[in-house]
Amino acid sequence: MARIDASKMELKETVVAINRVSKTVKGGRIMKFAALVVVGDGEGIIGFGIGKAGEVPDAIRKGIENAKKNLIKVSLKGSTIPHEVIGKFGAGEVLLKPAAPGTGVIAGGPVRAVLEAAGVKDIRTKALRSNNPYNVVRATVAGLASLRTAEEVAAVRGKTVKEIVG
Repeated sequence: MARIDASKMELKETVVAINRVSKTVKGGRIMKFAALVVVGDGEGIIGFGIGKAGEVPDAIRKGIENAKKNLIKVSLKGSTIPHEVIGKFGAGEVLLKPAAPGTGVIAGGPVRAVLEAAGVKDIRTKALRSNNPYNVVRATVAGLASLRTAEEVAAVRGKTVKEIVG
């Protein structure tokens, strides 16, 4: 798959989670921060990244840079997704179901951030198993990356869309 160049796009960033970690040393505790960030253009291109630093703004900046390096294209069908899918990563599992126009984004925090960045307007979701934001975001991205439109499936199989849809 070809890399998507982030420099030519207007991407909006969303901070999903900020985690404070501490290391105990002889002189006391050292605090550091990890930021989980999602970026997207609202038209089917999304990416996520993790940044770690001693200060929150630096961690967010690093997370945004990381997310821009890992962009993917998501297949959309109007304002929703083409079909139902379950995205999996580690213990995280996310069920994504297409919805009729006007339904809105029915999703929890991390899943909502990813879907809004992708530009999905109507969808129903459920985070199954894990509620760790890192795994939920990765599972959502995995599910969205596995989506295929009828046109894409028809092209791969060498058939017409009518033969695929029925």
